[in-house]
Amino acid sequence: MKAMTVVGLLLVVLGAAGLLYGGITWTKNRETTDLGLFEVTVEDKEHLSIHPAIGGLLIVAGGAVLWSGRRKG
Repeated sequence: MKAMTVVGLLLVVLGAAGLLYGGITWTKNRETTDLGLFEVTVEDKEHLSIHPAIGGLLIVAGGAVLWSGRRKG
């Protein structure tokens, strides 16, 4: 897969996530302490907010990158 195609698809997916969900949320597990037989872990939920206008621009930019990559290839 060409680099332009990957970048274009990534921009479109990020833009769609911004429009549909208001951003992207992911969970990170981290070990905080180890007490012999017991292990305490904490789940941190992190959220990247994407404004709807930026989401739309990302979709348009991703489409333009995909289109320009297709024309050259």
